[in-house]
Parts: sequence; structure tokens; C-alpha cells
Amino acid sequence: EVQLVESGGGLVQAGGSLRLSCAASGFTFDDYAITWVRQAPGKEREGVSCITSGDGSTLYADSVKGRFTISSDNAKNTVSLQMNSLKPEDTAIYYCAATRWCVIKKYSDYDVNFVSWGQGTQVTVSS
Repeated sequence: EVQLVESGGGLVQAGGSLRLSCAASGFTFDDYAITWVRQAPGKEREGVSCITSGDGSTLYADSVKGRFTISSDNAKNTVSLQMNSLKPEDTAIYYCAATRWCVIKKYSDYDVNFVSWGQGTQVTVSS
């Protein structure tokens, strides 16, 4: 069974940092791209960053470029998202997903791009 488990969320002040971690089992990161997505109340799920399974190329949403960094450790089957200079608008539930492609877009719940996803971890940024 493919499983993804996120951790590292919490409550931080604006300008602070968090590091999210995604632990995978049942597959290796060589098989799929890994995409971090987030969902705020009343909004669609939104791609934040992704990393390819091939050469490790990365993409970022314009709203997080220069602030967030995605990285993977294939030997440990983990992916991290370092989030710096956090803003209140970053507040959302963050999900780690195994995806077929590395693209930045808004997602529907049953988008074919998703192979599996985790339970999510809450990130709250206060003013």
C-alpha cells in the first residue's frame, strides 16, 4: 500500500519558518513526482512545489518562489519543504502527494495526476 505521512506543521509568526517532511512507504520516489499542495478553507487545492523523479528538477508556484525549497532524499524515501519568510496567506493544510507529473496548478479532488496523498498537516501563520 502506498502511504504518505506529512509532519512538521504548526503555528508560527509571520516571517518565521517551518520545515515540512513527507515520509513515503510502498513505493520509491524514483517512481513518481512528489508534489506539495495546500488547501485553505473555501479554496481549491493548489500546487505549491513539485520535484521530478528523473533528474530532480523542481517547480514552484509564483507565490512561494524564493521562500520555499523542496528537496528529496531518495535513499530515505523522504521529501521536505523548507518554508521561510512565511506569510499569513500561506495558512492552509499542506499535503504531500505522489503525482504522475510535476506541474503547478489547481487540482480537483480526483485529478488523474494524483497517485496517492497524505493526511495533511496544518500550517497557520499569524500576523
